[in-house]
Amino acid sequence: MCINSYPRVARMLGSLIGICLSASMLTTSYAQSSPPDSTTPQEAVTMSHAKGTFEIKLAPQGTEDTSDGAKLGRMSIDKQFSGDLEATSQGEMLSAVSPVQGSAGYVAIEKVTGTLGGHSGSFVLQHSGLMTRGAPQATILVVPDSGTGELEGLTGTMKIIIEDDEHRYELEYQLN
Repeated sequence: MCINSYPRVARMLGSLIGICLSASMLTTSYAQSSPPDSTTPQEAVTMSHAKGTFEIKLAPQGTEDTSDGAKLGRMSIDKQFSGDLEATSQGEMLSAVSPVQGSAGYVAIEKVTGTLGGHSGSFVLQHSGLMTRGAPQATILVVPDSGTGELEGLTGTMKIIIEDDEHRYELEYQLN
């Protein structure tokens, strides 16, 4: 790693996270993996919605400066959720910042522990995001079968909105 470029790369990674999580960039979707059986009546799926705010702390854990290509980085994630989700989370993010302005990608895993809609336990979120020359796309999903305690069976998607330096979340979920 080139020590002189570390602060610059860390700033780029921080910018990447902010960009990847901005409201105009994040859309999420969740589809069942198999089509409904046409021989049985379909059950109505009732989705619940949770909203609130969160604070985030990111800490660089290392960056590999590849002067002939993408800059690779790793960061720790610590969050404090408030609102319908009262929880903390810890996780890690891996990223790649392309030499082409506005192109990058990241993946992250974070374990969330607390209370969601009055149910306590934990679950894992998986992030995946890309920016192609400034055009972003990202998905945040609850990892299947990762729920524990009263959150066992949790499925869903999360959307993150950043406006005026405030971080908000919207979680659409189902608890089986």
